[in-house]
Amino acid sequence: MGRRRGESGQAVPLVVAVVVVAVVVALALVPLVHAARDRAAARTAADAAALAGAAEGEDAAREVAAANGGELVTWRAAGADVWVVVTVGAAAAEAKAHRS
Repeated sequence: MGRRRGESGQAVPLVVAVVVVAVVVALALVPLVHAARDRAAARTAADAAALAGAAEGEDAAREVAAANGGELVTWRAAGADVWVVVTVGAAAAEAKAHRS
């Protein structure tokens, strides 16, 4: 069972193709990972800002959002409830907190 003539090195193009596909897939996933990270950070910043806003007002909400890497876009209070919208990167999140 010897090698047939012309079959030497046939695995190299296959390995190169697999590596190229893996690199393309990895590069395609980078923006998705960044978007997911921004969405999670926006939710965290919005939750924290809503709690701070309910306890201490809009300025506190703005400071807490910034401390969490976000920007307070909207702060609204009605009765005992506070709603905020915070952005992180391209992601936005809304949160509500109740004043006690």
